[in-house]
Amino acid sequence: MSADVTETGLRLPTIDEPERRMNGRLFDFSREVAVMAIINRTPDSFYDRGATFALDASVAAARRAIDDGADWVDIGGAKFAPGPPVPIGEEINRVVPVVEALHGSGAVISVDTFHPTVALAALGAGAHVINDTTGLHDPDMARVVAESDATLVITHSLAAPRMPCPSPTYGDVVRDVVDFLRARVERAVDNGVPLERLVVDPGHDLNKNTLHSLELTRRLHEITSLGLPTLVAVSNKDFIGETLDRERGERVEGSVAAMVACILQGARIVRMHNVAATVDAVRMTEAILGMRRPAYLRHNQ
Repeated sequence: MSADVTETGLRLPTIDEPERRMNGRLFDFSREVAVMAIINRTPDSFYDRGATFALDASVAAARRAIDDGADWVDIGGAKFAPGPPVPIGEEINRVVPVVEALHGSGAVISVDTFHPTVALAALGAGAHVINDTTGLHDPDMARVVAESDATLVITHSLAAPRMPCPSPTYGDVVRDVVDFLRARVERAVDNGVPLERLVVDPGHDLNKNTLHSLELTRRLHEITSLGLPTLVAVSNKDFIGETLDRERGERVEGSVAAMVACILQGARIVRMHNVAATVDAVRMTEAILGMRRPAYLRHNQ
């Protein structure tokens, strides 16, 4: 895959279909980065420990994130980590009311699920994106998305949904992730999802240890060279906590640093918890890359 050379001299991978229209808004991922806020309607989320489990709390958190500049909002009703299954009906009852409440907000609404039935209900309620952290473990997910006009995020992970994956091993973690994503993109296309509605995510920390996630971050350009918009979800992950020796509530700066490193290699959607800090870091990085003009010019004018 060829690469564009920015005004800074940085070489960034070319995105084959950079313009994506979602919820009436045109994103040009050759010129901008979208900030995706995280809303967990779960009682056991790893980060907020259920703080946004109640419907009113989750909707309020989503609206605050949009006010803080989030372009996308990602709503999850079942966490990725191992544990007992969440009944499909319960997951639908968690995510659909939030999707409905955010209708008209102007944000792109994403639902984090690996169940085609949940995806179908979410799309019927007005969701614009399905974020499948199992990378089409269930091929029916592609068929559900194909029958809509929604975007599908294909994420790398190894284990079956909500199952443990102790001591994951890779020959070369980046090459293995690239091969997986390429195969799952082909699966999606074969099931009717056009390339212009696909996004890929290397799955930091998902069935990966800290060294794996650092290597993915270091060589993210190999992921973005697939030619599809790349989403990264590095916010407050354990690889940041283990690298910096920081507990869950002390990882904002490390998360932002990892995010910027990914943007400089072509990541164009960033899934983050701390939206206000993220938006400033993203907009500054866009300006450095020559993608965005400063808000104003006064100094030494």
